[in-house]
Amino acid sequence: MIGKYIVDFYIASSKVVIELDGSQHYEEMGIESDTKRDEYLKGLGIKVLRYSNSDINQRFEDVCQDILNNLDTSSVTS
Repeated sequence: MIGKYIVDFYIASSKVVIELDGSQHYEEMGIESDTKRDEYLKGLGIKVLRYSNSDINQRFEDVCQDILNNLDTSSVTS
């Protein structure tokens, strides 16, 4: 949980939230809720990455690459 929000995945070292969005996220109520939540997280300096279930099912490797492209790897040591 971050504040009052439950997130799907949080990568604390990069301050990135990953959200997997089902169909309810594309309805008016879901869009409004997601917008408020994203603004709150952004205010904490957290980047939100959103992927539809369709993206996960049809373009999994592309989604993984996009996530990697958005991670701050400068804090990761070898």
